[in-house]
Parts: sequence; C-alpha cells; structure tokens
Amino acid sequence: MGYDVQAVIAGDEVLRIASRELPGSAVVRLGQGLSMMPMTDELFDAVTDGSGAGDLGFWRLPGGFEALLARWSAAGPIAYVEAEHFGGVGKQRAAVWADGSLALGPLGPLDEPAKQRLSRAVSPVSRALRRLGTQRDVGKDEFESVGLNRHRTNEDWIADAC
Repeated sequence: MGYDVQAVIAGDEVLRIASRELPGSAVVRLGQGLSMMPMTDELFDAVTDGSGAGDLGFWRLPGGFEALLARWSAAGPIAYVEAEHFGGVGKQRAAVWADGSLALGPLGPLDEPAKQRLSRAVSPVSRALRRLGTQRDVGKDEFESVGLNRHRTNEDWIADAC
C-alpha cells in the first residue's frame, strides 16, 4: 500500500486561525501540539494566485501559496510537506517558514550529495518537523512521533478531521 500526502503542518492554534479564512480546509490534530491541513482541490483553488509552480520544486504547492505561508509564519513556524511512497520507494519534499520568511529548505532527495544522504538518514519531513519543535520518541523518527503514519492519503486525513 502507498503513502501520498501533501499538507501544511504547524502548531495547532496557528493552523486553526490560518484555516478559518480558507474554503476547503480541514485541520487534523497530530501529536506534540501540531496539526495538519491536507491539501484538497478546493483548498488549492482558494490559495493559488494563478501563477505556475514556484521555484521550490514541490509538485502540489499552489502558485503564490508560499507568500501566504510566510505571512502565517509570523504567528509561529509552519511547514509545507509532500510525501509519496509505494513499495518502499518514494520521495519527500519539505520547507519551513518562520518569522515571515523561508527558514528551512526546500528539502528534498536531491538537495545533498548522495554520500551525505546515505550517512544521515533523516527524511525531509522529519527535518521540517524538528524545526517545528518535534521531539523523537524512543525507537521512532519525528514522522512517526507526531503520528503522520496514522493515515496514508489526504482523503483519510480529511475523514479524520470530521
């Protein structure tokens, strides 16, 4: 079974306040005081400025959305993450905004030389979660520690928000 998620992750209060102005948004609690807002088609349409994909290399980040994420980050750090895995093979991309600007990333599988990627097995999403203050539980990475492994698709996350 695969894993396919595109979402905004931030402190619960930061994300709940930000999502109030957006049609098609659903906020789901994660662990450690974080929540996520899965990217839906309706949300994508609400936040895009109509421009093409930005320079950050994400495959589902709406054009112009990074400016809104930067604005929201004045209230607390906020991440945009994408993860797609199937049969043990996949890719992730993540970025974090804080204090009104891009603070980390974008992080992805091609951002470091292969030797560094292999020696430091910390995924882009886990690195972004660290920047948001996530602490690793014993025997787990940040991804599992906040419960991002609880569901495998945006649709499943949205069903959990209802």
